[in-house]
Amino acid sequence: MGTFLAKRILATIPVMLIVAIIVFALIRLVPGDPAAVIAGNMATNEDIARIRTELGLDRGFFAQFAIWAKGLVTGDLGQSFFFKKDVTALIAERVGPTLSLAFLTIMITVLIAVPLGTLAAWRHGGWLDRALMGFSVLGFSIPVFVIGYLFAYFFALQIDWFPVQGYKPFSAGIGEWIRHLLLPALTLSIVYVALIARVTRASVAEALTEDYVRTARAKGLPESRVLIKHALANAAVPIVTVIGIGVALLIGGVVVTESVFSIPGLGTLTVDAVLARDFPVIQGVILFFSVLYVLINLLVDVSYVFLDPRIRY
Repeated sequence: MGTFLAKRILATIPVMLIVAIIVFALIRLVPGDPAAVIAGNMATNEDIARIRTELGLDRGFFAQFAIWAKGLVTGDLGQSFFFKKDVTALIAERVGPTLSLAFLTIMITVLIAVPLGTLAAWRHGGWLDRALMGFSVLGFSIPVFVIGYLFAYFFALQIDWFPVQGYKPFSAGIGEWIRHLLLPALTLSIVYVALIARVTRASVAEALTEDYVRTARAKGLPESRVLIKHALANAAVPIVTVIGIGVALLIGGVVVTESVFSIPGLGTLTVDAVLARDFPVIQGVILFFSVLYVLINLLVDVSYVFLDPRIRY
């Protein structure tokens, strides 16, 4: 196990290097000059040139990348052009709401999708199975921002169960924390419930056709134990895999959902940075998400050993 972990961690280094180069290059290919945005509409060419020099944008591509990469080694992601703060400090300020939203979304998704998919596989061809398939198509078809606005209209404006916008930290009380995050978490979880429930249904349905399940039933074991202990347990690997992928895909959904519900997380920070052409912030946030994605994939790979002892790396 130790050798496997060491190899996996070492393998992430070239991946992160490639990600850093691609992100740095793509951002500078996007039209727009940060210096012109900062200077304003009334600025002269001399003012823009002076700001470009102050920000280091007058240097060549490789010189800028070398300075940025040197800072990465020491944990310095640079300073924001727009907010005039260290990017590391900005991410630290905004990471709490984003991780809270992602955590609550995954909890809701797993608690709903896995039992729903398991029951649908158990009652294969029944009304629950057909309803799940219809819900999956619907969940994949409707954009996240549309679901968010619909939820905000009905549950916040019409019924007044939840606040329309804003965020309360966990330190303000678990009740307020959940109350402000539940609506955006439900918005985000719709598509992931559809995805994970469908994969769970397919995996459990396949496991129910195996010989060990027929043997368990022949021994007279309760159906609930057969379903959970034998079918679901042996179908856990693909389910955990798609849950890990779902966590990584939350990145895109978080950006949209945080904008809809005005949650001061990394999603809204990314939107603000893109509009302001704030290169250091965009680079830092994308790199942070990339590291998170790699770590999640590493945890998923490690979990296979515990879920299925037959797997040996």
